[in-house]
Amino acid sequence: MTVLEARALTKTYIGGDGGTIKVLDAIDLRVARGEMVAIIGSSGAGKSTLLHLLGALDRPTAGEVLIDGRSIAALPDDAISALRNRTVGFVFQFHHLLREFTALENVMMPLRIAGVEEGQAQRRAMTLLERVGLAGRVQHRPGALSGGEQQRTAVARALASDPAVLLADEPSGNLDHQNSERLHELFSELARELELGMVIVTHNRSLAARADRILQLEDGRLTQVDLPEAVA
Repeated sequence: MTVLEARALTKTYIGGDGGTIKVLDAIDLRVARGEMVAIIGSSGAGKSTLLHLLGALDRPTAGEVLIDGRSIAALPDDAISALRNRTVGFVFQFHHLLREFTALENVMMPLRIAGVEEGQAQRRAMTLLERVGLAGRVQHRPGALSGGEQQRTAVARALASDPAVLLADEPSGNLDHQNSERLHELFSELARELELGMVIVTHNRSLAARADRILQLEDGRLTQVDLPEAVA
């Protein structure tokens, strides 16, 4: 079942000279439940732009995005925000945890904002922190967590609302090799266990190699890349 789809997705900007810069050129993409897709490409190719469009953080110049079968093209901003908050989880290179709150409270935050009762939010957060291997660290604030633990807390937070789609932008970019590998394995497991549609922008060969498909973004277009070529 397709959970995330882009149809002829195009994004253009006006350059300093008044000319048009086409960053994304009529991109088509379908991501199924339980599928992990890696997007690679050179810096400045538009990978983060694509991820922002797929996650409804920005609107395309042309084309449309469907999340969990629903097109967001004609939705007003408040409806897009509501749909995004329910169905899309984000993990970025920097974890953006609130430093004055514990790991447990950080993971509870999206649920409390959504109006979930405190006890229910706490139980959900505990379950997710246990799943990412942080059962013994739930009362620690970010400053007392390692870089890998902070990022796994961010993953738990992204899953708090039980999204259908998880989008990650260079999630292991600031981690050492050991913590990166642990995070990569976690992403692979979560895609299948939770039947998430997962799109990960990465320069990391090991992470890309774990994906079901590797797509390269170049000159505004996506092309599928064979695994040996992608990780060579």
